[in-house]
Amino acid sequence: MCLLDTVERWDETSILCTTASHRDATNPLRRDNRLEAICGLEYAAQAMAVHVGLLDQGKGRRLTVGYLGAVKNLMLQAIRLDDVKGDLTVQATRLVGEVNCFIYAFRASVGREEFLDGRASIFLKYLDHQS
Repeated sequence: MCLLDTVERWDETSILCTTASHRDATNPLRRDNRLEAICGLEYAAQAMAVHVGLLDQGKGRRLTVGYLGAVKNLMLQAIRLDDVKGDLTVQATRLVGEVNCFIYAFRASVGREEFLDGRASIFLKYLDHQS
């Protein structure tokens, strides 16, 4: 399941993605014709995963699995995402990073209106590293 449409830009510490999938009636996270705002966490997790993948390009590592370890300071500024007009912007900024563990700050917004923000730790397992 890929929820993000476009990587607008990225660098060593951050990524900015956009998507319209929050308005898609066939979005796999929808329940009872609604997309709850908490689902924005999956959007943020996907942005983090894409960022790690881009950073890993050319390093010869093969990621087997990634885990969302903890979420802190989660703030939801909406109840639903499916009724949000405009494309969703998802930003993730790496605060701490090791080979197998990262902490990111994330946020989801449309224009200046923020819907979700917080921090998350992710843990990765590679075929060529112990984790």
